[in-house]
Amino acid sequence: MKKLPSCIGELNALEKLDLLRCSNLKELPSSIGQLNALEGLDLSGCSNLKELPSSVGELNALKVLDLSWCSNLKELPSSIDELNALQNLNLKGCFELKELHSSIVQLNALQGLDLSRCANLK
Repeated sequence: MKKLPSCIGELNALEKLDLLRCSNLKELPSSIGQLNALEGLDLSGCSNLKELPSSVGELNALKVLDLSWCSNLKELPSSIDELNALQNLNLKGCFELKELHSSIVQLNALQGLDLSRCANLK
């Protein structure tokens, strides 16, 4: 799978979206931000994913965001600081990630942050 259909945003009751090891996935549609009930988003192993849409910041119920081994992810959108319910952010193995926005400290619910194997992170 190279991309999700934009109609994914119509799944109003979806609580977990597991795209584990979808290595051909290159992008997420902006409609992903319409998933109001989404609590878990697993993109681990999506090695061709280079960025997330800014609409990710609209996922008000999101508690777990797993981006581990997204080895081509270059940056996180600045809207990441709007994820007020986020408890766990896994960025392990995001080799191309160069920096985190300082606004990440505004994630008051954040309990777990894995930055291991982020060799280029400043």
